[in-house]
Amino acid sequence: MTTELFFIYDSHCPWSYATTALVNSIQKAYPDMQIHLWHTAYYEGNDSPGKSSADTVSRQSTANFGMDYIRDADNAKDSYMAANVMAWVQNKQPEKALELLNALQHQHFVENNPLTDKDDFDAVIEQFKFSPPAKVFKLELSKDAEYLLGDIAEIQEVIETTAFPALMLAVDDRLVMLNHNLYLTKPEKIVEAVNLELK
Repeated sequence: MTTELFFIYDSHCPWSYATTALVNSIQKAYPDMQIHLWHTAYYEGNDSPGKSSADTVSRQSTANFGMDYIRDADNAKDSYMAANVMAWVQNKQPEKALELLNALQHQHFVENNPLTDKDDFDAVIEQFKFSPPAKVFKLELSKDAEYLLGDIAEIQEVIETTAFPALMLAVDDRLVMLNHNLYLTKPEKIVEAVNLELK
């Protein structure tokens, strides 16, 4: 039996941040499962998830937000550079991608790091000892990130929604949507849903 997990998210989306905890639980329970992290690059610098969204996510999940992030939550966000970095890591060192996503989300949602300039990534790049090329540090999508958007569009046709975050479990040739909303307050419980699908 072949099993894979697909996570469609945006690094700057509070709901995606909360859902990453579920992906962490699945990865811990199934360390050999291949996980595909697909950044949808939704935030283009002229929109914002907003303080009300962050407040709602905080109440309905285990996600923690820094006070500085909450203060600035209504400011415009741009996730393109983070999408480039994540696409590059997903291609070069996929085994590090989830750990990197956790680090970037901590930087953004707790430390209030906008992740829109090369310098914003320095601490994380140093932590992971990565050497990404200069092309990922642009506020326009790289070819790798655009390629992932093509994959996302294909899978969204199958699941018949463009909503994100989205969690899908592929078991052999069967694709199952996992209702992440049911587990945001108890991320470890999603493992039970995965177990049921694998039986």
